Amino acid sequence: MLVVLAFIIIFHITSAALLFISTIDNAWWIGNTFSTDIWKQCNYTGSVSNCTDISSNNEYYQAIQTVQASMILATILCCVGLFIFVLQLFRLKQGERFVFTAVVQLLSCLCVMIGASVYTALHDEFHAKRQQIIKNGTYGYSFILAWIAFAFTFISSIMYLILRKRK
Repeated sequence: MLVVLAFIIIFHITSAALLFISTIDNAWWIGNTFSTDIWKQCNYTGSVSNCTDISSNNEYYQAIQTVQASMILATILCCVGLFIFVLQLFRLKQGERFVFTAVVQLLSCLCVMIGASVYTALHDEFHAKRQQIIKNGTYGYSFILAWIAFAFTFISSIMYLILRKRK
């Protein structure tokens, strides 16, 4: 039981780390001379980088804010879920399930899915004024980590639903 508990905690911490990295790092859409994420766009000339924040002048700024908010909320919910799990370890009676932790993780999973799906659907429109970025770019590792975090949070929510407290 201790091994299963350690695995679940490590899996949950890994999910939170993936969410932090994908939300913070500047690599949702990348190319040889640029990188962009849900916060800013950077152009690279040699060793010099020129970064600008994504402004409200962008026609799809509200959609970008949706991605930002859902990724932040997913990260917060994942961290809260870990805290709730630790509390439930000490508060639940023997044989009960970790349903509340599972629900919080499922909400985190939903938020990641919403954020990554909106970015997937609208990334062309986010960068419509800069056609060179769309033509020469690919999805970056932060975007991929967001989808991996979606899978991890979903799997951990299922694990919490199945898991029962034992002595």
